[in-house]
Amino acid sequence: METNAEQLRTLAAVVDHGTFERAAAALHITPSAVSQRIKALEEQSGRVLVRRSKPIEPTEAGAVLVRLARQVALLEAEAVAELAGSDQDTTAAIPLVVNADSLATWVLPALAALPGLSFDVVLDDQEHTLDRLRDGTAMAAISSDPEPVQGCVVSPLGAMTYRPTASPAFVDRWCPRGWTPDTAAAAPMLVFDRKDTLQDRYLARFAPGAHPPRHHIPASTEFVRAAELGLGWAMLPDLQADEPVAEGRLVVLDPDGALDVPLYWQQWSLRSAVLGRVAAEIDAAAARTLRRPPAS
Repeated sequence: METNAEQLRTLAAVVDHGTFERAAAALHITPSAVSQRIKALEEQSGRVLVRRSKPIEPTEAGAVLVRLARQVALLEAEAVAELAGSDQDTTAAIPLVVNADSLATWVLPALAALPGLSFDVVLDDQEHTLDRLRDGTAMAAISSDPEPVQGCVVSPLGAMTYRPTASPAFVDRWCPRGWTPDTAAAAPMLVFDRKDTLQDRYLARFAPGAHPPRHHIPASTEFVRAAELGLGWAMLPDLQADEPVAEGRLVVLDPDGALDVPLYWQQWSLRSAVLGRVAAEIDAAAARTLRRPPAS
């Protein structure tokens, strides 16, 4: 098949904006022109590329071409900047998928160390970020999966350590005589969202079969705040909990109950100077903050 950059750019705009009309406005063309470009690209590929849903979503074949569109756009922008002899990056926003705890603790300083770049950061659980790489909506992701997505490369970053933590008031109310499996089965629990399995993983080991009441708190900073207020217990990362524990606002319920969540950097397998800079800063920030195994 033969494609051109204009058609690929249009496909990416349709997926990004969710409708032909919004894509047309972003590209400064008519919706009819958008439709014609998508139709031509589908005819050339012999595949249906988008589902006409609300919002529009790429098919499996469409995701392949969306990823190609973003790769072409990135390399074009780098080439333009190099030809112009510019010291400033001229790339479009780089889409990244980051888990909320990493964004709230160690990732932002890495992004701030990259002046001239702009980022489109999407939050997702570390166990579910790879779907964004597969469908072409992200160039890179922080994931807990060491297996590279097709067309991507992966490198280890380190691990975030989580511990069962609660407020002193919670302890006084629910476990004044100690944290036991029976208490864990009855005491209210915090979970980030319905993808968050950390608390259940801990319970499977500490109190098998326990199904305590739970509160969903889908924001990282507010999640810690909910634990401080005694709303429930939660698996909190040391990077967020160390200070409130030292100040007495939180206590660790089970010193032996730590869970390590390994994190990996996955990015397109593409010779891109921009992605290389981003990967280097992310790795440096991870080296400063995450637990890394000793060198063998």
